[in-house]
Amino acid sequence: MDKSSALEYINQMFPTEASLLGVEPLMQKIQSEIRRVDASILAAVRQQSNSGTKAKEDLAAATHAVQELMHKIREIKTKAEQSETMVQEICRDIKKLDCAKKHITTTITALHRLTMLVSAVEQLQVMASKRQYKEAAAQLEAVNQLCSHFEAYRDIPKISELREKFKNIKKILKSHVFSDFSSLGTGKETEETNLLQQLTDACLVVDALEPSVREELVRNFCNKELTSYRQIFEGAELAKLDKTERRYAWIKRRLRTNEEIWKIFPPAWHVDYLLCIQFCKLTRMQIVDILNNLKEKPDVATLLLALQRTLEFEEELAEKFSGGTASTRNKELGNDVEESGEGESNRQIVSDIRKKYEKKLAMQHGEAETEKDKQKDLSVPGAGFNFRGIISSCFETHLAVYVELEEKTLMEHLEKLVQEETWETEEGSQTNILSSSMQVFLIIRRSLKRCSALTKNQTLFNLFEVFQRILKAYATKLYTRLPKGGTGLVAAATGTDGQIKTSDRDERMICYIVNTAEYCHKTSGELAENVSKIIDPSFSDKVDMSEVQDEFSAVITKALVTLVHGLETKFDAEMIAMTRVPWASLESVGDQSEYVNGINSILASSIPMLGSLLSPTYFQYFLDKLAASLGPRFYLNIFKCKHISETGAQQMLLDTQAVKTILLEIPSLGKQTAVATSYSKFVSREMSKAEALLKVILSPIDSVANTYRALLPEGTPAEFQRILDLKGLKKADQQAILDDFNKQNSSIRHPSVAPSVAIPSAPPAPAAPPLTATSTTSTSTLSSNTSASVAIASREDVLTRAAALGRGAATTGFKRFLALTEAAKDRKDGPFRKLFNP
Repeated sequence: MDKSSALEYINQMFPTEASLLGVEPLMQKIQSEIRRVDASILAAVRQQSNSGTKAKEDLAAATHAVQELMHKIREIKTKAEQSETMVQEICRDIKKLDCAKKHITTTITALHRLTMLVSAVEQLQVMASKRQYKEAAAQLEAVNQLCSHFEAYRDIPKISELREKFKNIKKILKSHVFSDFSSLGTGKETEETNLLQQLTDACLVVDALEPSVREELVRNFCNKELTSYRQIFEGAELAKLDKTERRYAWIKRRLRTNEEIWKIFPPAWHVDYLLCIQFCKLTRMQIVDILNNLKEKPDVATLLLALQRTLEFEEELAEKFSGGTASTRNKELGNDVEESGEGESNRQIVSDIRKKYEKKLAMQHGEAETEKDKQKDLSVPGAGFNFRGIISSCFETHLAVYVELEEKTLMEHLEKLVQEETWETEEGSQTNILSSSMQVFLIIRRSLKRCSALTKNQTLFNLFEVFQRILKAYATKLYTRLPKGGTGLVAAATGTDGQIKTSDRDERMICYIVNTAEYCHKTSGELAENVSKIIDPSFSDKVDMSEVQDEFSAVITKALVTLVHGLETKFDAEMIAMTRVPWASLESVGDQSEYVNGINSILASSIPMLGSLLSPTYFQYFLDKLAASLGPRFYLNIFKCKHISETGAQQMLLDTQAVKTILLEIPSLGKQTAVATSYSKFVSREMSKAEALLKVILSPIDSVANTYRALLPEGTPAEFQRILDLKGLKKADQQAILDDFNKQNSSIRHPSVAPSVAIPSAPPAPAAPPLTATSTTSTSTLSSNTSASVAIASREDVLTRAAALGRGAATTGFKRFLALTEAAKDRKDGPFRKLFNP
């Protein structure tokens, strides 16, 4: 049954009254099932009872079996102990016999070895007396091994006697070997045919002796070989710097001549290698003495030739004793030459260098330099000595004359390049930079390659400082080439003092100077990186071109400012023409004035060329500077006019809007549309000040003060008085207005409104620190008295009326202006049409 209740089960079995007839049969069936289950339970209980009794019997039997097993184990253990005791008693005597046998065997072996040692020492003594070196070498090995077995018995008199005798025999052998080697190099090896073989066998004896014997023998041999070298090159004739090459020729000839004879030495001795080391150390000492004893500065060509020959010799030694390094170096050198764009081979480069210094100092040397690149330390396996710089490093402190000559040569090249510079780019050039700049870096790169082939330490760093001075001098040359303003009495008398006049060619040249300075800024940084990779690591942190880059950044800034000043000078005539217009007597408003057309003509002739030559970054800086100059200048130029009538102010307002449109179209005129929006905002703000000034002039007399405070809150009383002069008011009429203006100023404080657009004072050139004059617009702060709230309402009213003046709603004269502009809307071209297509 499931979990349903009995009641539900009964209702399911007997759902109707008719089904109750089946109750009796169901009850009988259930009782029969109950009796069957009871019988099964009873049978299971009986079976479980019988099983429990049998389990108890089985457990008792198992326990008894375990007890019997433990008893048998104890018996076995007892018998094993008895057996072990019996075996120990049996073997006690056998151990004694075994120990005695071991002692007897050791004694017999020691006596046998002692006999062998005595016999070997006697044989060795005979061989030593007969100078049988080959046999003696093998015998020495045997005696040395036999003696090692008697280290524990060295206090025994017989053993001590044998060891002393062996020591004396080794002294005799050493004496004989040194005596025989003393004849090497005297010519006896050619007379006595068996001398070389005897010396070869003697080397075996030396190897069998202590290592100190071999070191002493090789040292004596090297000193003997170099005795003649000392005698030859310490004399007055050859102890000169220009004879340095003969020193290396001497040792190479010596090695080549005695190559066959010196094969008697085992290769592991490195005799030629050690001889070269001693030779290099001795040569260095002698060259240092020569350099220190010079009464005058060393001749550059002689010094460099000696250094080059020394470097070549060190390279040959490194190649000879390391193997394979020179080929790798030459391959790297070839790549370096190919990357630098020089097609000549190493020998051609060397020849050019040699001829250069021979021509400079009128020397007659027929030798050449070899270009070398930076390489890994060269050392012979097993010897642990590096030939690189072993001699050449002593020249380092005496290479100042070389650096001085390099600086003089580079300066002469620079002067020549600047003199030959046309200040124009080559036809078809895509870089728009001056050719002299590329030539300057080419001669610097060549000088760097020459010096890095000689040294990579202090001298290379000194030459790097020369490069810095050369580049600074070139930056100065570019700076001085920029057009300058007029100076002197004539310029002061004519009013042109400080003005910069630039032609179209001057403007192109200035653009070329900007691009050239940018190229030099970038390339000088790359030059510093290359030098830091080549130079010794101890100097790499000092390699810095930031000062040079600052110089070129200053050239860029000055050139762009000069460009702006040149355009300002061109605007002078138009600004003067603006003040000469009879603004007081104009009868009607017409098209834009001639001075506006002049401004547009000036910009149209210069801006396209500047946009094509300058990069977007520098063109943006130029525009910012131009807007920062022309906008305020136009504003101030209004005050230079004598008297402006209402019609004149309306015409000038039209001109102002035209100038604003012209300035906003400069980026598209220069074909550089990616100009920052800050330029447009700045132009609009600056020209809006001029528009506001003209609206103040257009305002009625009774509200001119309030209009001025509302539109030009940063204005001054002196400027306001000048506005009254422009309106044509007499001094007597101005006094009441000025008193009212000053009275209002004392009750209302107007903070100066600074520009909201940031205009950089330097272009964002690489490494040029941008000087951004950031200014914030502050809101007007009014005093807390009652007159402040009245001033606010008055100011809003004035602004509304000023806006109406700007739209021409106040005067009949401006209505004529509106009629003219309505007619101009239907025209398709003309400068006046631009007002309606901003």
